[in-house]
Amino acid sequence: QVRLVESGGGLVQAGGSRRVSCTARGIIFSHNFVAWYRQGPGKQRELVARIAPGGGTTYADSVKDRFIISIGDDKDSVTLQMNNLKPEDTAVYYCNILSRQGLVLGSWGQGTQVTVSS
Repeated sequence: QVRLVESGGGLVQAGGSRRVSCTARGIIFSHNFVAWYRQGPGKQRELVARIAPGGGTTYADSVKDRFIISIGDDKDSVTLQMNNLKPEDTAVYYCNILSRQGLVLGSWGQGTQVTVSS
């Protein structure tokens, strides 16, 4: 299975911005459906954003108009730009490769912790 590595998390104040990134050896992200998920304290993992091979994007209602998923220029990474962060965005953020039907194809990495202080 594909192994993904997330990075870029940290502590940020409410209203601030943070960008997290994901890489995976041997994967050309622009050829795949790629998604960011998050798992907040005491919550289930949820889908945050998804990008299709053609570049089409979808977002959870809770992050729409604040988060942007994109493929890096090198095609070897996928980023999630998070703006106007809220304390409820505090979570461990994960990326993964999906099938066209939305099935997770890769192994879950360790994720990257984003903590938003009020």
